[in-house]
Amino acid sequence: MEINLFRLCSGLKVIGYFMILLVAAIVAVSYYAVVVLTWGPELRTGGLHSFLAISIIVVFHFLLIMLLWCYFMVVFRDPGSVPENWKPRTQEEILEAGSSLTSTEITAPEVFNSTQSTDGQERRPEVGYCSRCQNAKPPRCHHCSVCQRCVLKMDHHCVWVVNCVGATNYKSFLLFLLYTFLETTMDTLVLLPNFINFFSEAKSHSTSPGNLAVVFVTFVLNLAFSLSLLCFVVMHISLLSSNTTSVEVHEKRRATRWKYDLGRMKNFEQVFGTKKALWFFPLLSKEDLDNIPALRGLEFPTVSDSEA
Repeated sequence: MEINLFRLCSGLKVIGYFMILLVAAIVAVSYYAVVVLTWGPELRTGGLHSFLAISIIVVFHFLLIMLLWCYFMVVFRDPGSVPENWKPRTQEEILEAGSSLTSTEITAPEVFNSTQSTDGQERRPEVGYCSRCQNAKPPRCHHCSVCQRCVLKMDHHCVWVVNCVGATNYKSFLLFLLYTFLETTMDTLVLLPNFINFFSEAKSHSTSPGNLAVVFVTFVLNLAFSLSLLCFVVMHISLLSSNTTSVEVHEKRRATRWKYDLGRMKNFEQVFGTKKALWFFPLLSKEDLDNIPALRGLEFPTVSDSEA
């Protein structure tokens, strides 16, 4: 009997739903340990201790709101799908169509041959074809065996969010990593004194065993997540700075110069946009979406052959 590996891969979605429940459980336990057990009662003490407690609780809630916002944006936002029966247009077709094309059609990767832009960069579609989706594939598009579809500028399939990370939700994913790292690091630091006193309090029975266990487990979980997330944050900062996705790493190593690397600032803007006010929010301005085709995942400028 033949085993369909792609069906097995799609079964990983079930694991993802358990991951969502795990995230909710970790958030709930951390909230109970930090706000309810540890720093909430300090609000009644007054003085400097009370001010410190207010500051910690405010920052805790801000980071929690931001990480949950980013998390749900990654979970529920489509990472970028190839339009049905999508085909790149030739430059002649674009000129003939003229104003009858919508802005989306005009800015899509619509040439088979390289075209040189005024800033010394060329736009090279490198159109492929997916035999499973029976559709053309824009540049940097990959088929996800879990989602069973092609994803624009696919980075990876993340079981933690039951979704692919691609062109349209990569910014939300990066911000989710950042805010979760900051939150777990903060939780670790504010629970450290209680963790140090864990054994003495357990011996003297000054705190209920249940509360001690919650604080102990929360500290260990947040410390483990903080350290692991630090590795992911550093990795994705490196990928972002060179305009590379996780699935393109091996391809980049074989290249003399990575063709999508336009410089750190331009690489950053292809994910976060140009509006500084929105850089730390999982949002993109309409102006950026209209002017930066890479944010939609269909067209990517490359360095010219003379520079490569």
